[in-house]
Amino acid sequence: MSITRRVALAGMAGAALPGQAVSGAALPLAATDEAGWAALAAQYPVTRRVIQLENGYWGSMATPVLEAHREIVARLNRDNSWYARRAMVRDQAVVRERAAAAMGVLPEEIGLCRNAAEGLTALISQFRDVGPGDRILYSDTDYESTQGSMISLARARGAEAVKISLPEPPTADSAVAAYAEAIARTPRLKLVLLTHMSHRHGLVLPVARIVPLVKAAGAEAIVDCAQSFYQMRFSIPDFGADFVGMNFHKWVGAPLGAAAIWIRKGRTDAIAPSPAAPEARPDSADDRAYQGTVDYSAQLTIPAALDFQAGIDPVAKLARLQWLRDRWVGPLRGLDGLQILLPDDPALHGASTSFRIRGRTSVADNIAITDALLERFNIMTVHRAGLAGGACIRVTPSLFTTPAEVDALVPALRALVGEMAR
Repeated sequence: MSITRRVALAGMAGAALPGQAVSGAALPLAATDEAGWAALAAQYPVTRRVIQLENGYWGSMATPVLEAHREIVARLNRDNSWYARRAMVRDQAVVRERAAAAMGVLPEEIGLCRNAAEGLTALISQFRDVGPGDRILYSDTDYESTQGSMISLARARGAEAVKISLPEPPTADSAVAAYAEAIARTPRLKLVLLTHMSHRHGLVLPVARIVPLVKAAGAEAIVDCAQSFYQMRFSIPDFGADFVGMNFHKWVGAPLGAAAIWIRKGRTDAIAPSPAAPEARPDSADDRAYQGTVDYSAQLTIPAALDFQAGIDPVAKLARLQWLRDRWVGPLRGLDGLQILLPDDPALHGASTSFRIRGRTSVADNIAITDALLERFNIMTVHRAGLAGGACIRVTPSLFTTPAEVDALVPALRALVGEMAR
């Protein structure tokens, strides 16, 4: 048994949650079961010096995962290349198998990397079937680096990068219609970037409805599910696309530096090998996102993080996150001067939702709002820029967030909206 699995199981065995078997088999908790969620929250050694409502950056490791990571770091430091060049290959095989199983794919279809941005950059920039006069499509809800990769790909190949703006507020149908219209009016379309859950305002895009439109137009889709993986319940192939980037350091709760790309079996030739892999294997996803020497401890801790997550029912997890989100959105919905960017349709959001204060759409405006929330009300949030409607503030609770912490946002925003709305 690998050290990650051994240590993680040892940690979880003594920390069964109410309603959960000690064996680690997850039993559902109601979204409002405060005793159950408090027991889970106690497994996260997070600060309470601030109200942390900015949990979309990376996930905090639970104590058993943190302990496993520390042991792995110690072994890498102690045993160095003796472990790395001999025994580590076996532990890496376990990591690949466990990661692939969590993704719902085959181990040989994934390439490990440090973060979703790195993996998606490789998928986009090395996508072969784009040439002079071709077009590629992306939206204002996509991540900055993936937008940049699309623009760079177009410039390098003499193609045209077409950017669309999704409607505000969106519905599933209006989001699909925006892509359908853009696809229909874009001849020689070769590639479409789709972000499953936007880091800007939390929109969950109905990707599985859009990918068939992309393929019917003779194009391919690359899907970014960095924000949604293990927050929403799905398998990577559910999207219907052949190329996906994701990570393990957000909602899986692995250490920073653990991510992967997926290339459907038989499609590896569509992505050129990394320039750093001149003797790349034709069927190797790893050789598309070449790593070199990395901090192996992050990837080696993935099994421990997955073991911890196995004790949390995925349906209950999403329900709890959405319930925490609704505690601040509900009381503030309709407040004059406040725009909440997502509707309450649970298919369109998870934990995250962003807001704007009327007339405050610049980046500077929204930085000032986050500063006011932190300095006056002790609430940590983050500004997001890039949406066609202007900058906004993203709010993201986590599983260790208490109802009282979310509730504190309501009077804080009422006060700020009264002062700042134009």
